[in-house]
Order: sequence, then C-alpha cells, then structure tokens
Amino acid sequence: MSRKAYVAVAAGLGLVALSACGSSDDSGNAAADSRTVTLVSHDSWAVSKNVLKDFEKRSGYQVKVLKDGDAGEAVNKAVLSKGNPQGDVFFGVDNTLLSRALDNGIFTSYKAKGLDRVKSEYQLDAAKNRVTPIDTGSLCVNYDKKYFAEHDLTPPASFADLAEPAYKNLLVTENASTSSPGLGFLLGSVAKYGDDGWQGYWKKLKANGVKVVDGWDQAYNEEFSGSAGGKKAGGERPLVVSYASSPPAEAIYSDPQPKTSPVGVATGTCFRQIEFAGLLDGAKNTEGGQALLDFLISKEFQEDMPLNMFVDPVTQNATAPADYTKYAVKVDDPETMSPRTIADHRDDWVKSWTSLVLK
Repeated sequence: MSRKAYVAVAAGLGLVALSACGSSDDSGNAAADSRTVTLVSHDSWAVSKNVLKDFEKRSGYQVKVLKDGDAGEAVNKAVLSKGNPQGDVFFGVDNTLLSRALDNGIFTSYKAKGLDRVKSEYQLDAAKNRVTPIDTGSLCVNYDKKYFAEHDLTPPASFADLAEPAYKNLLVTENASTSSPGLGFLLGSVAKYGDDGWQGYWKKLKANGVKVVDGWDQAYNEEFSGSAGGKKAGGERPLVVSYASSPPAEAIYSDPQPKTSPVGVATGTCFRQIEFAGLLDGAKNTEGGQALLDFLISKEFQEDMPLNMFVDPVTQNATAPADYTKYAVKVDDPETMSPRTIADHRDDWVKSWTSLVLK
C-alpha cells in the first residue's frame, strides 16, 4: 500500500512508522530472542507508540519491524525466502496479490482470536485461515474540488465519465505493472467492463489523454493539483487514481483544518482493497506471531489504524476516530474480484494493458 506520504506526516504527530522497534539481545541469548516477535511489512506500516507499548507490556513480546519496500516487492521477497522467512508475521499482502502468496505456501494456518468479529466478506481464506484480514479501503479516482469549481465543471462520477471529452488531459494514473493502485484501477475497469470490454475502455482513456506515471507518490504528490504536494510541485492534473481515504488525509494534515476536504472521490470508479497478515511458514517465534495477529484485529489496534495508515477497520466492534469519519467518503458499491480470478488473469491483463497503453 502506498500511503507513505500520509504516514510520514503522521510520524510527526506522535505516530511511528517503524523500521525497527525492539530487537533481540545482542548477546544472542535464546531466551531474549524468544521474547522478540518480528513483523515483515511493506513501507507504509505505522502504529501509535502507546498502542504498540500496550501490546508489548501485556504480551511480554518486543516487536521488531522489517520493511521490505512496496507491497509487490515485499510479497516477492517473502516468496523467495519461503521456509526460511525474515520474520514471524507478514503484513500487507492485499487481495490483488493474495493468490500469489497463498499459491507459494508462505503462510501457515492460524485462526486469530477475535476473527469472529471480522466481517465475513473480508475473510477470503476462511476455509484455511492462512491469512487474517486486517484493513480495507477503496482505490478510487480523486478530484481537486477547487479546479472543478473554478472551471464550472461537474466532477466525474464513474468510469465512463473519465473517457468523456470534458475530462481530456485531466487524469493521471499509476503504471499497473509497477504500482498497487495502478493495478487496482486496471482490475476495477476489468470488473466493470468484463474481459471483452476493458481494452476498448482503455483505448478511450488513452485517446482522452490519460497520463501514466510509475507510482502513487509521483501521481498524487507531484502530478495531482489537489494535494498539498501537488500544489508545491506545480501539479496540473485535477484527477488522480488514489484512495477513498485521501480526503481525510488532506484535511486532517491541513493547518488550519478545513470544514470540508479539498479532495473529492468519484465513487463510481472504486475497487475494493483488503489487506491481510499471516503467520509465516518457518517462523522462529510461532507463539509470538500468533499473539501479534490477535493484536492486529483487536479493538485497540483497529481503532488506532485509520489515522496511521488511512484505511478502514475490518472488525465489527471497532469505530474509526471522529477526525477520520468527519472527512471520510463512503463507498457503497466498489468493484470487486476474487483472488482466484485475479491470479488466473493478472499477468495477461497487465501485459495487454502495457502493450495497449504504454506503447
């Protein structure tokens, strides 16, 4: 997940994006090592210091976090280290990459305590419990409210709208072969138009001037005119593929905070994203890993998570903070796709998309 800019700002507000919190005893003491549990994650992992300390105090385990790049890179590294993992728990595999992780057998089954409070729609591996749902959100096109007001133009609301002449040269998206949001937007279009229609749709987007960049940070913080970073960088595109949680991030970290967010969401362009964590096969501290998974779906962590990583809780007993819900945009009917369908077609879709859009 690619919300590093949000997390970096959050770190200055008493949150911590951990590269290593806690470590094993330098003497190599086995007893000390058994009290360390290692979480392997993508770069956007973050948690409030007091929440992490609460877990460490209650459980007796010290948490060490190893970051392995973006989601795709982190999953690939976990696959390559199968059976001899870098840590005990992996966090950050989403539904677009889930089948790759499961098919490669990097996780071992564990039914986390409190899993009954996680909504069934998020439990995509319920039969075996190799992964535990941790958070959810929607990948959507965001728009710069000020731009559309100044140009007396109605913002787009759907996939179809984006291909209309009124929005020519306004959209920037990420490369589907290098970016999780870019891939999610591609999958959303496939879910919307089907295997026979999505290529025709992208031909229209290309003709309408869609711009493709490598990743989310460049798209949102440089090209998008509605973000704080985009304003500083001279971003000229008022439409960007990002998240439904971008409006809270933009508003919460504005000084002073506005009554409404400067960023809107085209709710008819969304694709559901679910992130999971799992106990790694070959983990050196299985009990510690199980305790950490229990913690990740605890009410305390789930309610702390929205203002750290700008994602939604998956448990029914958790309530997102008021500052988050005040600006959040509700997406009632995002596009979805099963992990198996993604696994069977993802590489071919990306190859076709690359040939169609980038060449």
